[in-house]
Amino acid sequence: MVRLPPHPRLAEASARGRSFLGTELAFMGGAMTWVSERMLVSALSNAGAFGVLACGSMGPEALAAEIDGTRALTDRPFGVNLILVHPELDELVRVCIDRRVSHVVLAGGLPSRELVARLRDADVKVMAFAPGLAVAKRLVRMGVHGLILEGSEAGGHIGPVSTSVLAQEVLPELSEVPVFVAGGIGHGEGIAAFLGMGAAGVQMGTIFVCASESIVHPETKRAYIRASARDAVVSVQLDPEFRVIPVRALANEATKRFVRTQQEVIARYRAGELSYDEASLLIEHFWAGALRRAVIEGDVENGSLMAGQSVGFVRAERPVCEILAELVEQSERALARRHPPPAEREG
Repeated sequence: MVRLPPHPRLAEASARGRSFLGTELAFMGGAMTWVSERMLVSALSNAGAFGVLACGSMGPEALAAEIDGTRALTDRPFGVNLILVHPELDELVRVCIDRRVSHVVLAGGLPSRELVARLRDADVKVMAFAPGLAVAKRLVRMGVHGLILEGSEAGGHIGPVSTSVLAQEVLPELSEVPVFVAGGIGHGEGIAAFLGMGAAGVQMGTIFVCASESIVHPETKRAYIRASARDAVVSVQLDPEFRVIPVRALANEATKRFVRTQQEVIARYRAGELSYDEASLLIEHFWAGALRRAVIEGDVENGSLMAGQSVGFVRAERPVCEILAELVEQSERALARRHPPPAEREG
């Protein structure tokens, strides 16, 4: 295993985040469905970062098995990401509590006070996503232990505001809990910048998709390695009457076909051939199974290649420890330039 290079400045700048996570690095792995499973999560945690299992659509038994499987591969801290709209959310929370998961990340909406209290009472550290300052303050009042600011540069389901704007809005105004910044981060310069603004740490996902330990299909990894930042585009909504959940992914044949499908379905609705509900379902269900097709089956044209704009930093398949070592070295250099020793400042 590649050892992390010395990083005293990074360690100091991220001390609050490292303490909160219980890790050497205040780097959280983004929870990517089908990707952030036991192999990648344990590799991140073993290398000094904080892996996060993506529960996605797993049922309680599958989640329990994934937690146990991860524990068999690492004795380091890791968390679990739960989607609030999951139909079996209560049972998934029970699994996390019973398995003594240290951190739970709640995603896909605003959690209830009761849910936060239930996790807190079980000594689970609760994290949630804040799309702006008002929600961030509300979440703190509800009792969450930590926040994640995820900007529109991120992969997968995104909000409308960029990472840099969110960071400027929230970080200077909120210090009660540690705040991690996410979305488009794939280089130590960005990490150092957000730490300098007051972030406790960062969350990164896309940069680890092509890790050696990632189970992503080789064909799909090649697509990520070839891609640049501008290839990671947001899904198009043609008609405001038919909502399309914004998702950032690599442009491919499926993204073009999605536009054509919307055109055809909306035309049929306008012609009276489909009801509004029928048309909405056809549009909504277009991507059903598309993520698995890309990640597991390697169908890079018909699958959904969810990726953040940091995909341009993914240049090769490498072990997690090498990716982290490079990020640490970059961050340390960037912090050294921002805070040179006194003798250098005087010179």
